[in-house]
Amino acid sequence: MIKLFGSLITALCTPFTKDLKIDYLSLKNIIDEIIRTGTDSIVVLGTTAESPTLTYAEKIELLGFVKSKVANRVKLIAGTGSNSTSATIAFTKEAKNLGYDGIMLVTPYYNKPSLQGIYKHFLEVAKTIDLPIMIYNIPGRTSVNLDVNTMVKLSKIENIVAFKEASGNISQILELIAKVDENVLVYSGDDALTLPVLSVGGKGVVSVASHLVGKKMKEMLNSYFKGDVLQAKELHQNLLPIFTNLFLATNPVPLKYFLSKKGLCEEYVRLPLCPLEKEQREILDKYLAII
Repeated sequence: MIKLFGSLITALCTPFTKDLKIDYLSLKNIIDEIIRTGTDSIVVLGTTAESPTLTYAEKIELLGFVKSKVANRVKLIAGTGSNSTSATIAFTKEAKNLGYDGIMLVTPYYNKPSLQGIYKHFLEVAKTIDLPIMIYNIPGRTSVNLDVNTMVKLSKIENIVAFKEASGNISQILELIAKVDENVLVYSGDDALTLPVLSVGGKGVVSVASHLVGKKMKEMLNSYFKGDVLQAKELHQNLLPIFTNLFLATNPVPLKYFLSKKGLCEEYVRLPLCPLEKEQREILDKYLAII
């Protein structure tokens, strides 16, 4: 099952021009770079994509553009989740029609549904689409934590095959991996927890840092799966300053700053996100040699 999405999944950012239009030239260059450096699958329209500030028309256009530029070189996962079940189903159908390999569904936000409501939300989407589904648990952004028992229940639905666990709770992740079937893929949703999650049976990471250090991350993952844990630990520790400082400010603001330094895109973000402060730039500049 790990071959379905691979071990290194990049949550793709959305570069903007100075007038805050989608910068498709830079996006193409970023796609080529992350594929060149080892990404197995790409998530389009996740958190890193600034998807809350994209219009529906932009999202459809973006999905189509990425599909055409990737040209079947890696697997594609569309982030189609929202806090509306009917809207999620409609958008998921659009992603399927565009030829996406899977979808990622974030836990419904703002409405504050019960765990039963969340379960029914995911069930309804799964019933209407025959694509592999990754469930995305990120309580820091949605204000609700998807508990282990609910995730285990969801894993029994045939086409729910993976979880992106970004709760930051390693005990919860350990319990989840222990309770789901072996063929259910559990990915770290935090770059800094990649190696700890692998150590308890995780299958990889849905990464932000792979925009910058994909080659080293893939080497770390491969080292671990080959049994060279010491090499994996050394690589993980070397990359830890990038993992942690990518969240010095709200993602993807630091990422875009680093990408601008690599000449891959400008650092523009849409409000309500704001550019880095001078002091934050000075901190990040200390780590430019790693990327």
